[in-house]
Amino acid sequence: MPRFQAVLFDFFGTLTCSVQRGAAHRSTAELLGCPADTLTEVLDRTYYQRATGALGDAEATLRWVCAQAGVHPTDGAVRDAVASRHRAVRADTRLRAEAVPVLAALRQRGVRTGLISDCTHELPAFLPQLAVAPLLDVRVFSVQQGRCKPDRALYLAACRLLGLDPADCLYVGDGGSQELTGAERAGLTAVRLVAPDLAEHMVFNADRSWSGPVLHSLTELLTLVVDASDRAAVPC
Repeated sequence: MPRFQAVLFDFFGTLTCSVQRGAAHRSTAELLGCPADTLTEVLDRTYYQRATGALGDAEATLRWVCAQAGVHPTDGAVRDAVASRHRAVRADTRLRAEAVPVLAALRQRGVRTGLISDCTHELPAFLPQLAVAPLLDVRVFSVQQGRCKPDRALYLAACRLLGLDPADCLYVGDGGSQELTGAERAGLTAVRLVAPDLAEHMVFNADRSWSGPVLHSLTELLTLVVDASDRAAVPC
């Protein structure tokens, strides 16, 4: 039998390769009439305000960002910039090569899977288009829940949707947003992904003091979840 009944994953930097803002974000700044560096500074310092969804939908949130940056674009420019930002965040998102095989291997062995992500409005919109989407039993997004990690309510919401106790769930993340200590406080077991590419990952409020177990690739996760008698049949 599996050691855990479910594995809950972070998204950016965990199911995906490291994330940095790519060149496509400059188009968003241009549409808004805002210097790219100014827009980046505002986005960085307001991440958690935006990721709770408290500022409204994508258009309302971007209007608020513009006010913080001191620019006042037209309604049409804001709509175009929302679409541009969606494309830019999507372009920054590259799934890890092992993400789909690992999720599939877990589900083949009766282990349920889920996602808990701090994110703004873009991820819930484009996740259904990704190859991991049909392999996730539950999805919990901060922008829809009104709170961010390490708030225990996010982890408990995922467990509740799965119909499982937190003790039956393993949480995997790169450590942003104090997510690992947050998972443990909620009663889950947590493990940190320390893949080499994460040295370049854009991260906020990292779990820098984490001293718990680590994985160097998602494939190693299978040895934590699957009994030794089953490991020979797991694709790596």
